Amino acid sequence: MALATLGVLVPTVAAVYEFVIKGRKRLGYRVQMDTTVTDVVQSEHAGPLRELREGGDPLAKPTLVLLRIENNGASFIDTHDYAVLDDSRVGLRVRFPGRRVAGMVVTELSDDYLSDSFANGGGFAADGDSIELPRTPMNRSAHYKVLAALERADGSSGNQGTFDPPLVTGGIKGGRIVETQSRTGTPKRAIALIGFLVVLVVAQLLVFLRSSTATSLDCATGRLDVVGSTAFAPIVREAAASYRRLCPGAEFTIDMRGSGEGFQALQTTAGASMLAFSDGEKPDGMPALLPRPIAFFLFTMVTNADSGVQDLTLEQIRRTYRGEVTNWREIGGKDVPVRLVSRNPGSGTRAALQRRVLGGVREPGSNSDDCRTLDPGAELGVIRCARNSTEDVLRTVADTPGALGYAELGAATSRDDLALVRIGGHRATVSEADHGTYPFWETEYGYTHGEPDAHSLAASFLRYLTNQVGADIIRANGDRPCADLANPAICRPA
Repeated sequence: MALATLGVLVPTVAAVYEFVIKGRKRLGYRVQMDTTVTDVVQSEHAGPLRELREGGDPLAKPTLVLLRIENNGASFIDTHDYAVLDDSRVGLRVRFPGRRVAGMVVTELSDDYLSDSFANGGGFAADGDSIELPRTPMNRSAHYKVLAALERADGSSGNQGTFDPPLVTGGIKGGRIVETQSRTGTPKRAIALIGFLVVLVVAQLLVFLRSSTATSLDCATGRLDVVGSTAFAPIVREAAASYRRLCPGAEFTIDMRGSGEGFQALQTTAGASMLAFSDGEKPDGMPALLPRPIAFFLFTMVTNADSGVQDLTLEQIRRTYRGEVTNWREIGGKDVPVRLVSRNPGSGTRAALQRRVLGGVREPGSNSDDCRTLDPGAELGVIRCARNSTEDVLRTVADTPGALGYAELGAATSRDDLALVRIGGHRATVSEADHGTYPFWETEYGYTHGEPDAHSLAASFLRYLTNQVGADIIRANGDRPCADLANPAICRPA
């Protein structure tokens, strides 16, 4: 009991000091390199380093600077967490006294989503002696690096190779910006804490070796059938493979054909050996199925590049699905007939479109099998077809001139033969959806038939998705665990 108490108390006190007293939201910066490019010792190997140029003219006294910006706090930093500077797009400004910025480039991103902040220039620029960095949303431990070539300003003082330290302007609301440094020595308090933890670990190891009942943390064995949403299928497959590596006694059968089919399968399987995932809540008439919010799921409209459309208002989308827009030129696109590619009835993604985008109006039925010509006997109008899975929708839109469809964001962004459509000028991002400016999202639920036993594989896998490595897998696919949101309550059932 004493060992357990100390094992909880000491890390808790250290965490409170580090993240509450010293700051929960913390953005760190580090100058990893700041050095002259001119030779101290003449060498034949300098090569192109002597040829750094700006606008065709060689730099006279160039220096190279490598900046690392990182979220080294305890919580997510969003765009609105940055203090307001003179330019609303700029989150940080790094000034180099006595030098001017000749050129710069982003050299490293810890996560792919960070690239959105640097696209199309917004907030990332050079201004004389300063580098302006955008308001970049950053998960915990996320970082990026910027490499810059600087030229000594005319008339500056100081010897070659000696530079004034950079000055950082900006702030984090409810937190702070700190300079982080690589340390070759270890602080005394860290040595003391390490020593204490070593003693504690050794003591716990002795207790463990004397115990014959120790088991792996939250590992369950057995077989689990997983059904439901095709949009969530890539995450489930990756998470199941990861879980099997951690818990070799677990087996998964994954057969995901849509939310509707998943509900039907779970409804007829009264046991704890099946999970059904759905984009949104279950339909009425299934009182035995219990939901658990898993993720905040983003969807996007997608078009074939021939349509010439990349931004539609909600009203334009609704008019298109009502059949009032038959050619894209009618709303500023190209002279191409509109063709609508949908998911089959029963799909959670289709239900999300109807609820979030179409204002609760049901999509009309299909009138074409090939998405190019009307079926025999079908009434004239906009061509509509339906597909079984997310991948089928994306493939059909890419192959069909003038096609408009919809899909889970991660699956859509993995393809380069489609155009993602903004809604009312807003892109499909967690920040936009979380703040109510982007409408096309849904909660991804995991459903069980009744309450599963806490030690069952179904219960363990649901915990894994929300609390462990599975949550990182959800983030890596472009979505977010509900707990990451500024308002997690929007994930809960209505």
